[in-house]
Amino acid sequence: MTPCVKGLIIACGAMWLVQLVALHVLHQDLSPILGLVPALVVHGWIWQLATYMFLHDPHDPLHLLLNMLMLWMFAGELERVWGLRGFLRYYLVCGLGAGVSAVILGLLAGDVAAFVPTIGASGALFGLLVAYGVVFARRTILFMLIFPMQARTMAMILVALNLFYLLGQSNQPGAQVSHVAHLGGALTGFLVLKRAWRLGELYRELRWKFRRRKFKMMPPEGPDDRWLH
Repeated sequence: MTPCVKGLIIACGAMWLVQLVALHVLHQDLSPILGLVPALVVHGWIWQLATYMFLHDPHDPLHLLLNMLMLWMFAGELERVWGLRGFLRYYLVCGLGAGVSAVILGLLAGDVAAFVPTIGASGALFGLLVAYGVVFARRTILFMLIFPMQARTMAMILVALNLFYLLGQSNQPGAQVSHVAHLGGALTGFLVLKRAWRLGELYRELRWKFRRRKFKMMPPEGPDDRWLH
């Protein structure tokens, strides 16, 4: 287990224990305070964009266990490729992107949805799944521990399923799964991997590809000086 993955698992496990103690000893649910509540975020509770991804359902230990299992399965190799800082930066950015997506949809959905807290690391984990499908695209893995398929195929299937459930309006207030957070984390991860914010770099890459294509199409007998620099 790599250092950052180990640290994230310990942090999420420790926060789950804190939630459990607060709920059963202090009779205080931490989800409205540290979870992601859209109406509170826009009124200044911006720390929730970071803290929500470390909370999990204290009533359901499987929520924590399944998320940590996914983190252990897919994150270690990415950390070895990117290093601790690069991996942690990507993970947190995906989590923030997932949180922003949940806030936007919660506000658009109405007053009830704006006060429903979102908790869990699954938004950031979907960013990791997309990264795994890009970095290790042809790696054969067992989807649901049964069906062998390439990593990129698994990532596309999971994103498609969440889009299907979101369009089917299963993400209404009170739903158990925040599909919009999953999709937001996946989209954020994809944009980060493609460096979509670096418009200058994108322009130079497209310009270079265009010049290479034009050079290949050039007649063999007529090169002029502009192709030589």
